[in-house]
Amino acid sequence: MSFCQTHLEPHQRVAGLKKHRLVEPMDRLEDRMCKKHNRLLELFCPTDQVCVCLLCTVTDHKSHPVVPLKEEYELKTAQLGKIEAEVPQMIQERKQKIKEVKDRVELSNKVADREIAIGGQVFTALIGCVEMCRDEFNQTVQEKLKSTEKQAEDLIKELEQEIEDLTNRCSEVKQLSHTEDHLHFLQTFRSLKDPPPTRDWTTVEVRPPSYVGTLKRSLDQLEETLNMEMKKLCDDAVLKRVQQYEVDVTLDPDTAAPQLILSEDGKQVHDRGVGKGLPDNPKRFINYLFVLTRQSFSSGRFYFEVQVKDKTAWWLGVVRESIDRKGKTTWTPETGYWILQYTKDQTTLRDVQSIYLFSRGRASPQGDFTLRSRLKTRLHGG
Repeated sequence: MSFCQTHLEPHQRVAGLKKHRLVEPMDRLEDRMCKKHNRLLELFCPTDQVCVCLLCTVTDHKSHPVVPLKEEYELKTAQLGKIEAEVPQMIQERKQKIKEVKDRVELSNKVADREIAIGGQVFTALIGCVEMCRDEFNQTVQEKLKSTEKQAEDLIKELEQEIEDLTNRCSEVKQLSHTEDHLHFLQTFRSLKDPPPTRDWTTVEVRPPSYVGTLKRSLDQLEETLNMEMKKLCDDAVLKRVQQYEVDVTLDPDTAAPQLILSEDGKQVHDRGVGKGLPDNPKRFINYLFVLTRQSFSSGRFYFEVQVKDKTAWWLGVVRESIDRKGKTTWTPETGYWILQYTKDQTTLRDVQSIYLFSRGRASPQGDFTLRSRLKTRLHGG
């Protein structure tokens, strides 16, 4: 029960009432009472995670450890503080994840738009090839038809000419048959005795043009054209896709072998043929005519182009930062090299086993190559 100050006085004076446990006034006191024993809930059972009264500890929770509410409150308060500190971090992490998801969706939209654009170009070009082959096929059929029509037209003209000649002869014969002048009859008959020259038309016929194999030849030509165009278009599409990872690189003079000359902008290198006294540098190559770029890449994808001119041999690729630059070594991934090598009209991808590559047509010093590698080690553009 709740008491005012006047009714509370006996609890502070009468010996029997002094034994009652008093607490500060509170709202909804009935919710703080044990429903079973009608005693104040002043203990906590960690086993069942419920608040209990003193009688509960000797009945339903007899075998359970219990602690005062204050002790459990302090424990839970500490846990709550930890949760309170963790929740904002969790919220921030989820906001960051939302941003990542949105960024991915935006990137996906851009990639989809780019792919649709590239695909549209490819399919438009392929449709153009199909239409061109269709037009060529139609033209071939029309030309065959025109040839047949021309043949028939010439035959008809010839037949009409013979009909006209024979009709004239028939008129002359009929007219002569009615003359009674013996001399005229005999003189004219001599000229009518031999018929005019005519063709034997029994074996002459106009056959419809044959289109056997025409469609197949057109389809074969279409297939060949499409294959060529698809390869070209796909190569162009791949190149465009790869070029999005383009990086701007410049050559590092501290790494250049003594025989090499670099341009001021670091974009060109030439072989002087003889070495030049240069200060010793741990980065510099000694035994190989190599030079690295200033820029390095530790992860991700990157793309750069190199133009090779007037060279009978060249090397191009990427290397690990940790390669030996003073001694001699084999150029393999195990030693830190991923290299395209051109020598004697032959281009080789240096690996554990050499792989021979060829540019469009044949291998050449100016060949067009794309080298794609996904490397987990630290790399320097070479």
